[in-house]
Amino acid sequence: MTDFQKDVQVFSEQNKVGIAAGKAVVNCILKLLDNQDVVRIVFAAAPSQSGMLEYLAASKRINWQKVVAMNMDEYIGLPKNSNQLFSKFLEEKLFSKVALKEVNLIDTHAQTQDEITRYSRLIHKDKIDIVCLGIGENGHIAFNDPPVADFEDPETIKAVELDEECRIQQVNDGCFETIEDVPKLALTLTVPTLMKGKHLFCVVLGANKSEAVKNTLMGPLSHSCPASILTTHPNCKFYFDKDAAKGLSIPELEG
Repeated sequence: MTDFQKDVQVFSEQNKVGIAAGKAVVNCILKLLDNQDVVRIVFAAAPSQSGMLEYLAASKRINWQKVVAMNMDEYIGLPKNSNQLFSKFLEEKLFSKVALKEVNLIDTHAQTQDEITRYSRLIHKDKIDIVCLGIGENGHIAFNDPPVADFEDPETIKAVELDEECRIQQVNDGCFETIEDVPKLALTLTVPTLMKGKHLFCVVLGANKSEAVKNTLMGPLSHSCPASILTTHPNCKFYFDKDAAKGLSIPELEG
């Protein structure tokens, strides 16, 4: 745990988590743009990301015309324009509010293998500079649930079946009314694809995530908690509220 304490910030209130993570992402974008023309960012879509995304949307410091945005996962089987689509969430929270150079979204209404080929090509077009992600109740990152997570995955993006705990989380998050409403399939960027991001910013909120957070930072490197792989990344910063971090011995910050 000591090795990662400098990369972990814990706040008493959820809004402070979003502000701190948002400031860090803005500063990272600006620093990268000092040395390159374009910054490519992969975003997660989840309620835990809302505060950070809102901070980014309100920032006046970034030239968004130099930012390419992508999403990291998407449900298969939802109607087009469904409010539960991750692309819709990101569009509402950020993409519609800033003038991005380019937005590349996973299209699960296309034929699956064709979309895997298309999106893999887009991902490999250039390096991934920033990944903004969270951790699931089952320890997943993106939709790499314990049964399908592979730290050496040869794929860039793949179709997966969501495990029950993952689907229950979508109900707990208020995204769906019942587990029967939650799709069973999704497309997700794989673990190695996410880990290739140069800078990772991980935001986690709520007591439901506390066990996953503890397993991530204090448990063994294991597919049973896919997020444990994040501790091997040289530039992964963690932002937790006090409830998510209740299993850790890290003091809260007031900033």
